[in-house]
Amino acid sequence: MQLDDGGGRGVRLPQARRAQVLRHAKHIFARKGYRRSGVSDIVARAGVARGTFYLYFTSKEQVFMAIVEAFKANGARVIQGSAGCVGKMPGWVKTANGTVDDLNLNLCNLRNIGIEIAQEEKCGFADVFWPMLTAGLAARKEYGTNYAIAGGDGVHPGWSGHTIMAYAFLKALGLAGDLGTFTVDLKAKKMKCSSGHELVSEQDGDFEIRSSRYAFCGCAPSGLRTGSYPTCDKDDLSKDSSIRSAMTLVPFNRDLNRLMLVAKNGRARNYRITWGSASKSFSAAQLAWGVNLADEFPSNPFGEPFAKVDSAIASKQAYETKQIKQLFRSREAKENIESVVAETEKERELLVSAIKAAFVPVTHTIKIQPE
Repeated sequence: MQLDDGGGRGVRLPQARRAQVLRHAKHIFARKGYRRSGVSDIVARAGVARGTFYLYFTSKEQVFMAIVEAFKANGARVIQGSAGCVGKMPGWVKTANGTVDDLNLNLCNLRNIGIEIAQEEKCGFADVFWPMLTAGLAARKEYGTNYAIAGGDGVHPGWSGHTIMAYAFLKALGLAGDLGTFTVDLKAKKMKCSSGHELVSEQDGDFEIRSSRYAFCGCAPSGLRTGSYPTCDKDDLSKDSSIRSAMTLVPFNRDLNRLMLVAKNGRARNYRITWGSASKSFSAAQLAWGVNLADEFPSNPFGEPFAKVDSAIASKQAYETKQIKQLFRSREAKENIESVVAETEKERELLVSAIKAAFVPVTHTIKIQPE
C-alpha cells in the first residue's frame, strides 16, 4: 500500500501495522459487537494513533469489510444475511417515530441493500426478511391473529421464527436437502439405498436399514429431556412455539429435508407404509412418484437420536454464548484475549467431541404391505 508524500513520490506503508489494526479490531468486534464498537476502541486496543488508523482505513465499516475479505481469502464461506421483520413496536422503544409498517419498510430497504452488497462481494445472501414477513401474514390468516412470527415482543422470535431464519441461511449456504432415497421394486421385493444408508436385511416387504444421514425432526419424542425443544405429544401447529408450524409456512421439507421412498412395479392400488410406530396409506402412483418420509412421518425412528444430537449441539451453543458475552468481555480478556481464547477453546472442543459421540447410525425398518 502506498501514499503520495506530496512530492509525487510513493511512500510504502508497512503492512504489519495494518495487520495489527485488523487483529485487534476482530477482538473489539467480538467483545463489544459491531454496532457498539468505534474507531476509538480499535486504536486504543491496537496501541496506534488515530491518524495511523486513517492511513489504512477510512472507517470501521472498511475495517469490517477487510476482515470479511480476509475470511474469504482463507477459504471461509461468507453469507450476507438480512434482518427479519418486526411484528410490533418494541415495548422498550419510547421515542420512535412511525409505525410497524414504517419499520418493516426500512428493514426491507436494508434487505435490498444487502442483496446489492452480496452481489458486489460475490457471496451468498440469506433473505430472512421476506420469508418471515410473508410467513407471518400467512400464519395469522391460518392460525389466528395471536401468532407472532417475530416473537411476543415483536423482535425476538420463538421456535417458528427461528425456523424461518434457519431456512433462509441453509438455503443461502447451498444445502441441497437430499438426505437419501430408498428405491423399492415391489414385484421383486428388493430395495436399493443411496449413499449414507445401508440395507441390513429384507424379507417379505420388511426392509431394515442402517442410516448415518438423519432426517430433520421438528419435534422430539415425549419422555425425553429436550430443554425447550418442542415434544411431539404437545406440539401445536397453531402456535408460534412450534417448529413444525413454521415448516408448513415455508417449503422446508421440500427444499431441505428430503428422505424419499420410491416404490415401483406395484400390482395393488394402495400400499400401507409403516415406519417406526406410525403407519400411513399411499397409492401406487404416489409411491412410484416418490413420497418424502420426513414430511409424511413427523414422528419417526430418527426422533430420539436426533434429539440427543440436538441436545449436545445446544450445550455447545450455550457455552459459545457464554464465551462471547461473558468470557471474551472479562477483565482477563481485556488483559490477554489470546490466552482467554486458547483456554476457552479447550473446553469448547470437549463439547464438539460430545456432538460427534452423540451422532451414531440409526437402524430402522420400513414395512410395505399391499392393501
